[in-house]
Amino acid sequence: MKKLIAFSIIVLSIGAISILTKQQAFYHPEFSKLSTSFGISTANAYPPAVGILSNSKNCLSCHANNGQWNDDDKTIIDIVDKDTKKSFMQPDGTFLIETKRWEQKTVLTIIGRRKDNSVSAPHRNAWLYIDPKTIGTSSLSKFAPDWDVNLPISCRLVGDKLSGYENADITSLPMTIQPLSNAKDAEMQLQVMLTKGESVKGNAQEGMIGNYFERKVILKIIQ
Repeated sequence: MKKLIAFSIIVLSIGAISILTKQQAFYHPEFSKLSTSFGISTANAYPPAVGILSNSKNCLSCHANNGQWNDDDKTIIDIVDKDTKKSFMQPDGTFLIETKRWEQKTVLTIIGRRKDNSVSAPHRNAWLYIDPKTIGTSSLSKFAPDWDVNLPISCRLVGDKLSGYENADITSLPMTIQPLSNAKDAEMQLQVMLTKGESVKGNAQEGMIGNYFERKVILKIIQ
């Protein structure tokens, strides 16, 4: 009986592998050549490729910057204190977030567009906080080293409500950061994509329109 069960498991396993190897795989462009020794695709979905599973430096390595929302005067990209709603933006357009070592600080990432009847609003906003120095390293976390963070990346449908942004189509989501014992001051990038539509599987340049923005975020530890 044990031999019969073992034989059945082997047959079923071979059948499953055979089915998987015959399936058509749809790849993110940078992963089209990745496979296991059995020929099974290792990337059948769209991963957060920027610095996470590849060496891509920004969203434009895969997505087109072809949208109609490239005018900065109507685009909203802000980082504010969750409790006070005070913006961390500096006069030069960068963001300065200061916190004590081991202190948790929660911020809101606010992205969107002021309402404009002449142009349709983005449907979805995507953003990523990343330390450019970590791209190419083996760590899955590409946030500043030795800083704890709970949500450095997100993709969210437009439609959040927030006081002061009643005349805008936005997303607003909290992120908590905490400098650990070995954390140092860091310079981050906030990479943003305003998008509408859906990417075509196998070709992220098609099907979705979007605009790319980038902001500098400075993390500073205060004594």
